[in-house]
Amino acid sequence: MANWFEEFERSFDEMFKGLELPKELVREKKLPDGATVREMGPFVYGYSFSVGPDGKPVIREFGNVKPSIGGGPFGAPKPKLSVKDEREPLVDAIVHDDIVKVVAELPGVEKSDITLHCDGRSLILKVDNEKRRYYKKLELPVEVDPDTSKANYKNGVLELVLTRKSVGQKPKQIRID
Repeated sequence: MANWFEEFERSFDEMFKGLELPKELVREKKLPDGATVREMGPFVYGYSFSVGPDGKPVIREFGNVKPSIGGGPFGAPKPKLSVKDEREPLVDAIVHDDIVKVVAELPGVEKSDITLHCDGRSLILKVDNEKRRYYKKLELPVEVDPDTSKANYKNGVLELVLTRKSVGQKPKQIRID
């Protein structure tokens, strides 16, 4: 049994070898006994699955860790992880008859930290404070009118309601009430 754990640990170390972490995700802390402990994170990775308006499955990743395949020795593929200091939040866009409802999970921030920009076809959601960084550019499923948008943020969940766009309107920054 001990060999299994040792092999697992070696595999884990090999997977993270060469992984460069953003400086903001690595911290050292002094303990009362004088020892130093290195803390890393947070590391977030997940995916959501839904059915699109056309009936086809839609799979979206979120978080600040992205798995990928890179070149290993002699050109052989090798699994890699890329870690960003900003997280990609879980965001859903739900189309109703005359509105699009966007729901985003943004735990640990104040509503004043959230910046939203909408040009009618895409929505940029950004948070940048000392504790959390989020960034997501979302291509909207239909064209919307940013001038008639309404946003609400409560308990870490942002809800944004956008109406379908009329012709000839310009981009607008959205405020959260």
